[in-house]
Amino acid sequence: MAGKPKVGVLALQGDFREHLAVLNDLGADVVPVKRPEELASVAGLVIPGGESSVMDKLSRMFGLAEPLRAAVASGLPVYGTCAGLIMLSNTVLDAISGQESIGGLDIVVRRNAFGSQLDSFETDLDIPVLGETPMHAVFIRAPVVESVAPGVTVLAALGDGRVVAVEQGSLLGTSFHPEMTGDTRFHEYFLDKVRAA
Repeated sequence: MAGKPKVGVLALQGDFREHLAVLNDLGADVVPVKRPEELASVAGLVIPGGESSVMDKLSRMFGLAEPLRAAVASGLPVYGTCAGLIMLSNTVLDAISGQESIGGLDIVVRRNAFGSQLDSFETDLDIPVLGETPMHAVFIRAPVVESVAPGVTVLAALGDGRVVAVEQGSLLGTSFHPEMTGDTRFHEYFLDKVRAA
């Protein structure tokens, strides 16, 4: 376990294949998670980008919503990117009717905060916890963290102060897609959390 943690990637919808590939390249024992028994077998979980409302519906349909909430509550290390950040947020603004989140991150997040697919953009972010070199970040119909409670650490913000990466206990969330840029530092940071847990 110390060297090769077993990590799951929620594989209901979205860009889970990219996360599987990055984690595999980093030497993790990676499994796609679609069922509660697969979730129960992993020491950490990544919730990928995609469409948060669809992911929510599918997680309930596959009987994963409650096991996911229980896993988060029990301290399972979980990293959510984009839609995954929305899934981990306690409060979601601009959610569609009936949309639920798993919760765990004591933050308020706004869906599609930057507009439509056409408003996607890239920028370099200073993320001190990952070292001095800025991280090139890709934002696609991304959410933004509107507010954080005490106990939540802000890891990165845009130049205008909008928060785009947070950490709270065993949970990690980014508005952007590090699986798309070849910079694996966020995944490595997450794997360190899984090993430490």
